[in-house]
Amino acid sequence: MKKKTSELKAKSISELEMAAQSLREEISKLKLEFKVTPAKDTNILLKKRKKLAVILTLIAEKQEIEKIKPEGI
Repeated sequence: MKKKTSELKAKSISELEMAAQSLREEISKLKLEFKVTPAKDTNILLKKRKKLAVILTLIAEKQEIEKIKPEGI
């Protein structure tokens, strides 16, 4: 997970927001699929939700850093 997190840290806020939106769509589709036909691997949903949480945390961190940074830098 550290390797994936470092890759995500290099992205901008807008890229992270797009990734979060696509993950939200995937999660909602998976929830519907699981109700209709239970999947063999139920960990997929859990992994996607954890990845979404990591992305949302990075977005919040980057927004806080931007607030703290002085305008001149």
